[in-house]
Amino acid sequence: MARLSKRAKANAELVPAEPLPLKDAVTVLKKFKGPKFDQTVEICFTLGIDTTQADQLVRGAVALPHGVGKSKRVIAFCGSDDAAAAREAGAIEAGADDLVKKVSDGWMDFDVAVASPDMMKIVSRLGRQLGPRGLMPTPKAGTVTTDIAKAVREYSAGKVEYRNDKGGNVQAAVGRMSFSEDHLADNIDFFIQTIMKAKPSSTKGQFVKKVTISGTMTPGVRVVV
Repeated sequence: MARLSKRAKANAELVPAEPLPLKDAVTVLKKFKGPKFDQTVEICFTLGIDTTQADQLVRGAVALPHGVGKSKRVIAFCGSDDAAAAREAGAIEAGADDLVKKVSDGWMDFDVAVASPDMMKIVSRLGRQLGPRGLMPTPKAGTVTTDIAKAVREYSAGKVEYRNDKGGNVQAAVGRMSFSEDHLADNIDFFIQTIMKAKPSSTKGQFVKKVTISGTMTPGVRVVV
């Protein structure tokens, strides 16, 4: 049996036995001893959904009030009229057939792909390249949009995509440990409200069963919802 490090033991003693109000939970999270790097703070929901039913899946994207502390490399599939605005908004590449060919040839040095609706006919050719990596633009995630420049700005600043897994869990980054307690609490509360509003109409019983926040290398702290 592996022995716990001194840091792990010290952190384990701080873990509350019961869920805490959000601000108290963030206070405890910030007290955990961590590594030298700036940890990502994540939130995890356990949802009461039936993931075998297509109308109960939870998926979307949200721009948090204080960002997530990490910029993303965004490309934009769009016509020439939008390409210049997309680059000005922060896109590292923007274009139509030329960009499709570049990606098709193996270039994948980006984190998010956005597209205008009229581009999806040609972008669909990249299903094998983008699909397995979760990079295919979709309306539900807000990556297929008529406002390309806005989407580029939001995703470059760290707009968060979320989707449930097969177990009905949703996990996403909500900031960095270096954020102030108030900024972390703002982001987490905003994300919780976003998930609450995403409740499928066909879901029965308790929708949000458990919410936990944690750092990259800390224990989890349950939050009252």
